[in-house]
Amino acid sequence: MGNRKEIDLMGKRILNYVRNELFLSMHFMGPALSGLDLIMDLSTKTVGTDAVYIRYNPSYLMTVWLEHPWVLDRTWMHMLVHCLFRHMYSAKEHSDTQLWDLCADIAAEAVVDSMDYEVIRVTQSDYRESCYASLKEAVHVLTAERLYRYFISHTRNYAEEDRMQAEFARDDHSFWQRLNDDRSRDGNHPDMPDLPDPLMQKEKEDDWKKNAHRIMTELQSGKAASQKSGSLTRLLTVENKEKTDYREFLKDFSVMREEACVDPDSFDYGYYYLGMEMYGNMPLIEENEYRISRKVEDLVIAIDTSASCQDRLVQRFLNETAAVLARGESFFHRVDIHVIECDEHVERDVRITDLDEMHRFADGFHIRGGGGTDFRPVFSYVEALRRKGELVNLKGLMYFTDGFGTYPEKMPPYRTAFVFCDDDEYDDTGVPDWAVKLYLKDTEEEQRKQ
Repeated sequence: MGNRKEIDLMGKRILNYVRNELFLSMHFMGPALSGLDLIMDLSTKTVGTDAVYIRYNPSYLMTVWLEHPWVLDRTWMHMLVHCLFRHMYSAKEHSDTQLWDLCADIAAEAVVDSMDYEVIRVTQSDYRESCYASLKEAVHVLTAERLYRYFISHTRNYAEEDRMQAEFARDDHSFWQRLNDDRSRDGNHPDMPDLPDPLMQKEKEDDWKKNAHRIMTELQSGKAASQKSGSLTRLLTVENKEKTDYREFLKDFSVMREEACVDPDSFDYGYYYLGMEMYGNMPLIEENEYRISRKVEDLVIAIDTSASCQDRLVQRFLNETAAVLARGESFFHRVDIHVIECDEHVERDVRITDLDEMHRFADGFHIRGGGGTDFRPVFSYVEALRRKGELVNLKGLMYFTDGFGTYPEKMPPYRTAFVFCDDDEYDDTGVPDWAVKLYLKDTEEEQRKQ
């Protein structure tokens, strides 16, 4: 096949031709298509990406190009989706590498299959269609994270997973693991070019975030043929949501107050020893028995108990909330928390003044109500409590919901957060600009327990 330089040049020509084909069909993908450099890497038998390079074996490219050239168009688009959703950077967060690879491939192929461009369009197999149907019924939105949570929390069928891997895999993911293995940077195989250093990885990850946001904005604004982009717009919107941590958000609800406890930080040992030396057993300063703390004192938690919210999701929210509230570093021991159950009306208001009560409430919770959803009565009810002199130090309200309801128009005098379950169907498009969106997200350990 000629010398190394010639086959490398041939591989680059093939991939540049593929890139041009994709660009002519999808102009909005231009910067993203240009975001990957090309480099020959004989450590792979096929082709893959580390989000900086497309690493290819030229023999594979030439064989596929001669037999099934459309496969390379699909493979490039598949790898581009991996980059836009930053699957390679999330690989280290998942202990089951093989399962993460499968979930990332299913998610990538689902996006490519949904796009209506002739250059990447193929007839789906019956098996593939049945996989999509069953998985959408289970997780609703086919993202790699949601698929991983689903598989890891259910009884595994390894034979079926192997079949799905054969159906959906298109590229070599070994570069993803090498990105997180420092040993792969030392003494590299002569046929394996050096991998990107950590600084380049970070810069490239930021670039892909920007590319994903730019494409999402362009598709949403109608500047691109969004009707042909399939699920890409929606999934980019889902993936680019900022997942605010509960504890960080609750800090904004906190107030300053004296708390009965020894405060070693305010104690001056110099005066203490000076007094002991001059007067025997008479220190000039004693430990402060109070300290100023910044914690949460008053809080309203509203729970949407309408028919569209599922029992298991409400219970999950309560358990998560109880765990956060029980952490002493975030809340005063004596609190005033109102847990309001509501649908179209306020059904019940449970007042919690001791953190131990929160766990008892969560354990004994039962859905009440069950009608439609109107968020406004809760805000009216809270305002009435404030007028009566209750909730004096109220800094915020958290409203757990699936988002299907009527929102208030007027901004209240306290911060408001609408909380959505990130692995289920919800609609957050109607949330007012003055409110914060929060998303529940399981850890892998929690997923295994479910």
